[in-house]
Amino acid sequence: VFQKWVNREISNFDYLIQLNTMAGRTYNDLAQYPVFPWILRDYTSEELDLNNPAVFRDLSKPIGVVNEKNAKTVKEKYIFFFRYENFEDPLGMIDKFHYGTHYSNAAGVMHYLIRVEPFTTLHIQLQSGRFDCADRQFHSIPATWQALMDNPNDVKELIPEFFYFPEFLENQNGFNLGQLQMSKEVVNDVVLPKWAHSPEDFIYKHRKALESEYVSAHLHEWIDLIFGYKQRGPAAVEALNVFY
Repeated sequence: VFQKWVNREISNFDYLIQLNTMAGRTYNDLAQYPVFPWILRDYTSEELDLNNPAVFRDLSKPIGVVNEKNAKTVKEKYIFFFRYENFEDPLGMIDKFHYGTHYSNAAGVMHYLIRVEPFTTLHIQLQSGRFDCADRQFHSIPATWQALMDNPNDVKELIPEFFYFPEFLENQNGFNLGQLQMSKEVVNDVVLPKWAHSPEDFIYKHRKALESEYVSAHLHEWIDLIFGYKQRGPAAVEALNVFY
């Protein structure tokens, strides 16, 4: 599979799906759902220029430190504000870590897919029989990216649906997802980047970005973090890539 990918006989999308499968990730388990990377950083321009490297996310860094301002915080700040360098569990049960949450988990999958069954029902069950408050829901792609850049504790990567399934961006079932507290905006369809004119257009351009020359040249750096040698040990510590 690796050689086929290197020879460009299979797409970046297909290679990531196969890596996820080999790693034991499956659509049948929300706790081990396939994980895909955020690949863009430009969600505000009127047009998306895939020939400009500046529109792409740095794939060599975990999503929590793509914004360099967060790197110092991640090194120092821990759950309960322990320092990574100094934190020791008195019982010796917990290894040191940079992030108390994870880049892929069941709640994150339900967060993205809240508008599509059976994930809507699963979300409601998780929230004790109701929708979570509107401000915590997935309501805007630009706002979700900005939250990642502002908050090093939010480290959600993407799911494969961002590259092929426009329906998850639409509230086709007319669920009452509430209103945002500050703007009073009703949460309905997901707000798209300015460069996307419809959910289908977003998927088309996002998939095109995944298969772009820039991502093809740098995707292995993200794979090292998620599936490769930077998952554990000294390489993970150096890459600020240690999870609880």
